[in-house]
Amino acid sequence: MILKNLSLRNFRSFESRDFILSPGLTVVAGHNSRGKTNLLEAVFFTLNGHGFREDREEELIKFDTEGTSVRGVFGINAKEDTFEIDIRYKNGRTVKTYFVNRTSKRRDFYTKDLVKAVLFTPDQINIIKGSPSLRRDYFNKLLSVLDIDYKKKLTNYEMALRRRNKVLEKHSNIEALKEELKFWNEYLIKESRYLVDKRREYIEYLNSNKKLDSKEFSIEYVKNEFTQKRLDEVFEKERIIRKTMIGPQKDDFQISVSNGVLKKNVHHYASRSEERLAVFWLKLNEVKFFERTGVKPILLLDDIFSELDLDNKMIVLGLVENYQTVATTTEDILLKEIKVEKTIINL
Repeated sequence: MILKNLSLRNFRSFESRDFILSPGLTVVAGHNSRGKTNLLEAVFFTLNGHGFREDREEELIKFDTEGTSVRGVFGINAKEDTFEIDIRYKNGRTVKTYFVNRTSKRRDFYTKDLVKAVLFTPDQINIIKGSPSLRRDYFNKLLSVLDIDYKKKLTNYEMALRRRNKVLEKHSNIEALKEELKFWNEYLIKESRYLVDKRREYIEYLNSNKKLDSKEFSIEYVKNEFTQKRLDEVFEKERIIRKTMIGPQKDDFQISVSNGVLKKNVHHYASRSEERLAVFWLKLNEVKFFERTGVKPILLLDDIFSELDLDNKMIVLGLVENYQTVATTTEDILLKEIKVEKTIINL
């Protein structure tokens, strides 16, 4: 499935623009602050139903307007389908509507047959360098795209966790606290099992695809299990601090790299180049995993070449030759060195 055309109305900095995309490489060129990343995000938004930078969905709407729409035309051979998302913001409320061939659909129906996107951005280095919460966020977003049930279970778990914390804050009587916690404990144990199982399955997949360039990567899933035994162990501490202390919201994922002789923790001991390579290992495995469905994903590259050494550039350039790619850049490398069919959009 190829994204052929993209039409934007009041999306971020764009008032009304239509773009024709290459089945190979589309290079979005221009100086900073010209809207290159906004266009890339519009592609991501069309495929996933959300952006990759906004804290609130109304931030996607062009300033001083009440709504935005993004429409993509996708084709397989001569067959074409139109996928469109419309957001309206009025009286402090956001309403989002999905359309397939101009017919309103539920979000899960809209996304189920769409090609997937794999996003590369410079700040994804924070998956490696940042806190465990950033790694959890990365895997949660990825698994939510892979599995709609994971997204539902995660939402249910987070909602129930907030309710459980409210119970801990409210009660001072031990027996009343235990009685009210019982329901939430059982519910959270059940929901957490699904999250843990899906995280474990994906980690096993990553560990079965260790090789990248001359390095081998591996990842350890550091689980913080939510079980009745552990709940009993931490009950007194939770009662004092009035907050849930255990559960998958505290999981971590530790990545290691080996050159065949020495194995080291990437988060603490790796070079800058090895940190970048670890991110590519994660992202390349995203590409491979999505491709197992039989449909190649679209690659979205947001000005990543400016921060890569030659070896990492060659890895990315090799990918570009095999997938539909939309890449933003301020450099000439994409224009001069990549020999695949390409369209250039100057902003």
